[in-house]
Amino acid sequence: MTYLLQLHFSLSDTPFPPIPDWPPAHVAAHLAHMRDAVAEFTATGELVEARGLAMPETALIVRATADAPQVTEGPFPATREFLYGWWLVDCTGPERAVQIAARISAVPGHDGRPMNMPIDVREVLPGS
Repeated sequence: MTYLLQLHFSLSDTPFPPIPDWPPAHVAAHLAHMRDAVAEFTATGELVEARGLAMPETALIVRATADAPQVTEGPFPATREFLYGWWLVDCTGPERAVQIAARISAVPGHDGRPMNMPIDVREVLPGS
């Protein structure tokens, strides 16, 4: 079964300085955790792909119109939550997808403690 693990981040719940302002040891721990998780799930054959996303201020919102696409800059000014990245995993079932999500969620943050960011686990429907 294939699952999309969407990593969400909230500036309201977890205010932190941008990564370039983190102590170097905490940046190293953050990156090492993610590299180790990628290696672990690649070795088990469960990782299909994982990607981080640019910050939301670079987002564009596109809507089809009769004449041409309508493009606006995102996110909305009041937005404090955004999609941080995603992992696509192919594993035995929802219980395993939850285990993988929990491993990713525990990535160390700016203070060296686990971020425990929320991860939306959604099955990718067959044939899609």
